[in-house]
Amino acid sequence: MLDAFAARGRFFKGNLHGHSDASDAALTAGQACARYRDAGYDFAAITDHFVERFDYPIVDTRPFRTDDFTTLIGAELHAPANSRGEDWHILAVGLDFDFAPPAADETGPELARRARAAGAFVAIPHPHWSQLTLEDARALDAAHAVEVYNHTSQVNCDRGDGLVFYDAVLSEGLRPGAIAVDDSHWRVHDGFGGWVMVKAAANTPEDLLAALKAGHFYASQGPVIEHVARDGDVLHVRCSAARSIILLGAASRNRRAHGDGLTETKLPLEPFAGSWCRLVVVDDRGRRAWTGPLRLD
Repeated sequence: MLDAFAARGRFFKGNLHGHSDASDAALTAGQACARYRDAGYDFAAITDHFVERFDYPIVDTRPFRTDDFTTLIGAELHAPANSRGEDWHILAVGLDFDFAPPAADETGPELARRARAAGAFVAIPHPHWSQLTLEDARALDAAHAVEVYNHTSQVNCDRGDGLVFYDAVLSEGLRPGAIAVDDSHWRVHDGFGGWVMVKAAANTPEDLLAALKAGHFYASQGPVIEHVARDGDVLHVRCSAARSIILLGAASRNRRAHGDGLTETKLPLEPFAGSWCRLVVVDDRGRRAWTGPLRLD
């Protein structure tokens, strides 16, 4: 994830998980895209539920692209069954319109692998809401990322935070990135609560997908992470005004800086040698931004 801050280009703000009335949301895809565009987002993905009940929709949002706003094509895929005995939810962004529905005997992990092989960026949605386990994480080995925050899960049932699951996954030796999403359905106030910042050469579907697959992104509810770089045995961080800048690692390992209006700090990396750590920035409203794992091994 350090590469995200050194990569060529700039950061673009977007929502990777949202729905329309092609499945179970209240707005049309055009209306949903317009809300994100008007809110200052650079891109959005409409990812409707890819199930027979809705005739397996992969919504064409290309008509809603403008000179300064683009869309990614995707869907929320489903197949049986996770460790809880419920259907998998699998976020797939960057699908072709001819992506085939799941075969009768296709499992969730197999479906995720097929989506990744077809060129999609694959993520594990709302792990807290679904009460996913490490068994599920191991099975879904095609995932590029985990939703560390899902806004509609938070608004609707206080299960939006996926960080306990995420840290367990990282400590297991897996290295997915961290994304925040709305999972907007527009029936309650479930928009604009979490997003992803993608460092890409340009705001095009091709460049954004390439950057996502390369891990050039971080997740946020508000704080901006401007610069992260290793300088010997310390990590140099520059960000928007924060009250806490924290490095977290395996077990209880952490290093942190607290204060009012923090915009820069250096944190020691020694406690995380040979393992992993991730960065969290917290502003004075309690909103957070998260990187994925900063591999130090």
